Amino acid sequence: MRRRRPTLAGEMLILQLAIVLMVLFAVGAISLAQSAATFDRVEGRRVTALAEQLAWNPLVRAQIGRPAPGEVLAPLVHSTLTQSGVTSVTVADASGKIISSTDTTVVGAALPLGDPGVARARGWSGHLVVDGAPEVAAQVPVLSDAPADHGAHLGTVMIGVAAPTVWERLVGASSYLLTYLGVAVALGGAGSWLLARRIKRQTLGMEPREIAGLTEHREAMLHGIAEGVVALDPQHRLTMVNDMGRTLLDLPDHCVGMSLTALGVQGRLYDVLSGADEAHDEIALHRGRVLVMNRMMIDKDGRRLGSVTTLRDRTELAQLERELGSFRSSTELLRAQAHEFANQLHVISGLIQVREHDEVVRYIRAIREHRESLDLSLSSRVRDTSVAALLMAKSSLAAERRVELRLSGRTALGRLDPLDAADVATVTGNLVDNAIDAACGSGEPAWVEVELRQDTSSVEIVVRDSGPGVAPELAHEVFTRGFTTKAARGGERGIGLALTQLVCRRRGGEVAVTNTDDGAMFTARMSVGRLAMGVSR
Repeated sequence: MRRRRPTLAGEMLILQLAIVLMVLFAVGAISLAQSAATFDRVEGRRVTALAEQLAWNPLVRAQIGRPAPGEVLAPLVHSTLTQSGVTSVTVADASGKIISSTDTTVVGAALPLGDPGVARARGWSGHLVVDGAPEVAAQVPVLSDAPADHGAHLGTVMIGVAAPTVWERLVGASSYLLTYLGVAVALGGAGSWLLARRIKRQTLGMEPREIAGLTEHREAMLHGIAEGVVALDPQHRLTMVNDMGRTLLDLPDHCVGMSLTALGVQGRLYDVLSGADEAHDEIALHRGRVLVMNRMMIDKDGRRLGSVTTLRDRTELAQLERELGSFRSSTELLRAQAHEFANQLHVISGLIQVREHDEVVRYIRAIREHRESLDLSLSSRVRDTSVAALLMAKSSLAAERRVELRLSGRTALGRLDPLDAADVATVTGNLVDNAIDAACGSGEPAWVEVELRQDTSSVEIVVRDSGPGVAPELAHEVFTRGFTTKAARGGERGIGLALTQLVCRRRGGEVAVTNTDDGAMFTARMSVGRLAMGVSR
């Protein structure tokens, strides 16, 4: 049978109880040591005073030097023993020979000296082994008071009291010490039990091996996913970041524990990471990357623990969007033209049915002349076929939404390198899409005007619309927050303008928005390579 391992709470309880018992043992030892010191001090003083009193007794002085003094001093020695409650009373002559004692078996023997100075008429007190038993004893000299030999050393008086054993001291202190120790054990046990419960609650009932396994799985998961994960505490300090998050935010290896401010995180990125509410699909630009972030707040028992933010890099999608731009434009053009042609065929069919054949011819001629005029105007001002095709598609799409897309008379764009043309088409398409969205809800007449200008090294794209414009407080944020013109009015969000700024900055340019009397005006400028063909003016 597999032996069951103790739980973390059980281990903590056992350890705490062991510590409590060790502390109680130390307290008991210290208490006994203090009791012994107190006994030695008090009893030492008492036996010293009794010995001095006996040594100064006239009878002792008178009989100590005479023959057979034991018979005379024996009643005095026993009386002192009885009245003071000491263990032993001994009187010795000047030579150290015991002449009288409460223990008659030691009479005639040498007096055990606690200090050599006792033989030279010096007093002493301390521990001494008397007849095999430890005693707290005092030895006081008996001095002569006769005028002839005043102060002469006549002998020594020793009084001792037996030192209690450890058990006797423990029994004597049991009236208070054992009570205190019992209370301490109860309090220590209760405290250890509460601590074990608290630890178990804080670890959610998991054992150390489970916590270690959970940590290993978390590390493997966080560093294995393709999205960045950043965790912050309520003071906006990083508590956890995985490898992808560190890469996307360009954070140093020792960033954990540092605040966003100390790491140099500013602007829109700081606002999203440190926000007080949850965020969904928020967009921010950071060092050439378009980041889509989702933030979730972490609360427990009504207390804010911090936030966890996931980051996805949408920059790679920009290349895919540019590659799909031409296909999307062609698809939109075909769809819009199919709708337009269907309407024209309905008109022609109706005229044929009412037998207005001459009117059919005039209608078809008018349609052909309008198309030739539009193609001629566009192709003469925009020589790059990809950009011209884009504008043609946007024109049909705008007409379908009852928005007039017109080309500024100052437009002049030559043929571009394919990579340059792709970026110009991306920026132009994004700005036109936003302008159409803004203009179609502004009432009649709705229009969007596109102006393309170039010099030897750069292209400038200006898109004006008849929409309501951009709120002043959003003018500096529409590119970093990922707004479309719908979002500027409180609608859904996208990354069109963010990609526009990303493309312009990558090519050493910039994009800005201003409000005019008619609506909003977006101006984008970017550097391009040498033109493949000259510009027809």
